[in-house]
Amino acid sequence: MNSFVIADPSLCIGCRTCEVACAVSHQSSSGSGTLEREGGLQLAIEDGHLVSKDSYFQPRLKVIVGSKVTTPVLCRQCEDKPCAVACPNHAIVTEDGCVKVLQARCIGCKSCVVACPYGAMAVVVKEVAPAAGALFKRPQTKAQALKCDLCRHREAGPACVEVCPTQALRLVTPASLGELNRQKQLASAEAMGACQRQPVLAQG
Repeated sequence: MNSFVIADPSLCIGCRTCEVACAVSHQSSSGSGTLEREGGLQLAIEDGHLVSKDSYFQPRLKVIVGSKVTTPVLCRQCEDKPCAVACPNHAIVTEDGCVKVLQARCIGCKSCVVACPYGAMAVVVKEVAPAAGALFKRPQTKAQALKCDLCRHREAGPACVEVCPTQALRLVTPASLGELNRQKQLASAEAMGACQRQPVLAQG
């Protein structure tokens, strides 16, 4: 069973710290040949969304700020992963307990974006370093499908979970999910036992 990060809307304050942490965490660790940007990130708020004027700021989760709810939306690491079923090039696989995109296979067709029920997939165009044997050494562009990879490159785990000031995000592992299920089963059993011990009121 895959691990996943879940958000608690009742705790989220919409600060977008998780978005920044996610983007910074993946800036130089994607292993996809992405060129590093000098001079830091240039960020702005437009229409209630945190944006950048370049393609280097690409968080893999999205904070939705609405009149009724404010919460991050990110990949749930589905076991049946409809994104992978829709991918014609078999670029989406399960490895190390999470769903990953093999960027070398991604062709940017956006089938995964359409298939994802959570809206957690995004296809972006990024600058990549030219191949070693390329005739022209100018930077080239490549489409990439981006999604939460649970920050597998970080020993500390998902950066969003680590930086959230209200602890609205938490990592759910198979072990913690099993423990949560056991706690619910125990509470259910105790509730049923309490009901059975209640005296039956005589009718009439």
